[in-house]
Amino acid sequence: MSPHGTRRVAALIGLGAAAYTAWVLEVVLSTGLNPIETYVSELAAQDQPLGGLFRATDFTAGLLAFVGGLFALLRLRAHAASRRPWAVVGWAGVTLFGAATAADAWLPLSCTPTVDPECAARETAGLVPATHQAHAISSSLAMTGALVGIVALTVAARRYGWWAPLARYGPVLVALELLATVWTLGAIALFTAGRGTWALGAGQRLQVLFVAVWLGLLAHSVHEERRT
Repeated sequence: MSPHGTRRVAALIGLGAAAYTAWVLEVVLSTGLNPIETYVSELAAQDQPLGGLFRATDFTAGLLAFVGGLFALLRLRAHAASRRPWAVVGWAGVTLFGAATAADAWLPLSCTPTVDPECAARETAGLVPATHQAHAISSSLAMTGALVGIVALTVAARRYGWWAPLARYGPVLVALELLATVWTLGAIALFTAGRGTWALGAGQRLQVLFVAVWLGLLAHSVHEERRT
């Protein structure tokens, strides 16, 4: 990618990473939700007083990541020498993550199933709005895209000799992200089976935190490569 192109990608991905950590505001804002037990997406539920704020930050993060990933793909297409399979797959994953995250903001939960038994019962009975199912799909696509991007671009950094900071620290973040994902999926399965939350919120918050940290590392790595 040209220096001008990499500067844009680094800025977009870096800003997207910052916006994706907006949920940490729950530390200083009164949300009424326990971060150890609740879904991150419940912060943006329609019945939450600060839901609009968190939906706006989710949309911003997704849009920035989508545009950054798409721009990187377009630059790869224009420069055949940089068109390596792992890079193409990785940036496609980042683009998918961004698009699905932005869609999440338009498909919020109507209530908070982990803390509201009535909401959980309605969800189990299929009596909640269709946005609940759509949200589950878009969230799954977002995390799938993030995982593809994290793994593929980390491999690309090491295999092609690109992005020294990502090549050095990326594998650690890949391992942490995979562990957090296993924790989150296991806790969701247990919650769905009616066996409690199993610190679902803590696992999912680590999951999205590692995605944000990796995106920040990617942005820094792309920026540093442009400078050198």
